[in-house]
Amino acid sequence: MPAPLPHEHLPSVPELVVESDDLRGGETLSDLHVFNDWGMTGQNRSPQLRWSGAPEGTRGYAVTCYDPDAPTGSGFWHWVLFDLPASVTELPQGAGNGPDFKGLPAGAIHARNDYGTREYGGAAPPPGPAHRYVFTVHALGVDKLGLDGDASPAVVGFTITANTLARGHIIALYGV
Repeated sequence: MPAPLPHEHLPSVPELVVESDDLRGGETLSDLHVFNDWGMTGQNRSPQLRWSGAPEGTRGYAVTCYDPDAPTGSGFWHWVLFDLPASVTELPQGAGNGPDFKGLPAGAIHARNDYGTREYGGAAPPPGPAHRYVFTVHALGVDKLGLDGDASPAVVGFTITANTLARGHIIALYGV
């Protein structure tokens, strides 16, 4: 039985519409979004994302990518981005990658992913069945989470959940 998805045990909230020119729900990630290390030869670029349908009172956003199927006992956080202003409803492809993070608004913060870097880190599953990569956009009732880039993904996730007004996601697949 597959591991539960991260949103399945969270409080129910309205659904955001999340779309991408790069990702399709249930389809395989392209090499563009696969890690370029750990035996992988992808381009490690964050996907383009856009969202709509945020409820009244939305003051900011967070974007995460999580692999619930990673053989760690706790999944694997590939992207943890927060403090996006409410005026931002789209991220261009590559906005989550350094060194200059073109396309990110001023003040946006990357927390460490499970690779230990503060940026998007692409798919890199071990051989076996395809893993699910859950790209989630969270509409928040606060403009700032009050955290910095040193916060762990679990602490950021806890704080996001405490402030979420709505969320939506795209689940893509990747396996080797």
